[in-house]
Amino acid sequence: MFIVASRPTHRGQPRQRQVVGAFALAALFLAGMLQAVRAQETLSLQQALRLAQDRSRQLVAYTNAASGAREMAVAAGQLPDPTLKAGINNLPVNGADQFSLTRDFMTMRSIGVMQEFTREEKRKARATRFEREADAAVAGRRLTLANLQRDTAMAWLDRYYQERMRDVLLAQRDEAKLQIDAADAAYRGGRGTQADVFAARSSVAQIEDRIAQTERQVATATTQLARWVGEAAGQALAGAPLTDSVRLDSADLQTQLEHHPQIAVMARQEEMARADADIARSNKRADWSVELMYSQRGPSYSNMVSLSVSIPLQWDQKNRQDRELAAKLALTEQMRAQREEAVREHVAEVRAMLQEWQSNRERVTRYDTSLIPLAVERTRAAIAGYRGGMGTLTSVLEARRNEIDTRMERLRLEMDIARLWAQLSYLIPADHEPAASRP
Repeated sequence: MFIVASRPTHRGQPRQRQVVGAFALAALFLAGMLQAVRAQETLSLQQALRLAQDRSRQLVAYTNAASGAREMAVAAGQLPDPTLKAGINNLPVNGADQFSLTRDFMTMRSIGVMQEFTREEKRKARATRFEREADAAVAGRRLTLANLQRDTAMAWLDRYYQERMRDVLLAQRDEAKLQIDAADAAYRGGRGTQADVFAARSSVAQIEDRIAQTERQVATATTQLARWVGEAAGQALAGAPLTDSVRLDSADLQTQLEHHPQIAVMARQEEMARADADIARSNKRADWSVELMYSQRGPSYSNMVSLSVSIPLQWDQKNRQDRELAAKLALTEQMRAQREEAVREHVAEVRAMLQEWQSNRERVTRYDTSLIPLAVERTRAAIAGYRGGMGTLTSVLEARRNEIDTRMERLRLEMDIARLWAQLSYLIPADHEPAASRP
């Protein structure tokens, strides 16, 4: 907070220019603070997931599909609209009474209404069919959300680890540049050869080429992330989430994967097929239609009222209604068999991913405890031998390349772990997630 006191000059007037200048400095300071805050903004994985969900139009489409199906369920449960009928019966077309509406006793002007009385069980079956369609749309939305979260997480993690690989290469390049200076000094002092200088420069050029390749992969990963989160993909990324635990237990996959969103969609499709079978079963009982008609004749004749009932004759049910029902029941069995097979497939796939995830975690531990420390010690020993005149620059460069490759392989392995973690973590909808557990 800035407080500026106005002090009269020798002329007795406030020093307005100083006040304006102070406020200008304050405004510049606040603008700088805001810019610094924006520069420090980072995009975490959870923020990316929320942005992707907010931007998705496919989720909105499924929401509207479910709403539309529920509206149709209400409409399907109602009786059909009545039918209004109007006409002229027995109108003469020749003779003395040609086109007369009143002279012939058989001519009638009729108006009537017909109503089809659909059975309640059939209307209920039709309404249920649309309710199952709404459930399928909800399940489809959950599947879309799970896929969206998985793809967003994988895009975020790809960029994160590509940037880490770039950082490793940048650090190794800086150390390799120091080796050029050392080779130059040794050559000028008569302790090295010009070939060593060229070898050191060649090593730096190779690292820079790998940096350029990694920069391209970072740009590609950023583009993939922008597909889901939009302009926020340009922000710096926050720290990576912990990937050492998943929400699945390999001993109880069969039960847990019953809530897999794709299995849920197939279960809803099976219910839709069963609802179609119920409609086909209800069609075996015909609906009645009732018609009431009022007919007016000429003034010399009596008016008439007619009442009629219509009933479809299902005289060949075994070749029509029964076969339609059999087809719907067969489709229901098809859906059930496909769902059961999909469950088995997902159980095997998820169990394989869990095994690979666990194996990669063990390999990362081996890299951290053995392979990387040994590569670092080898590099140090080669550098010490070269400085002491007991080794060659070639051995130093080879040791450094081996250390770079080891660190990069460790990061690739960690990225594979993170990708598997994302696939496993966003496999089951949130409302059915069991408590997190460590294997």
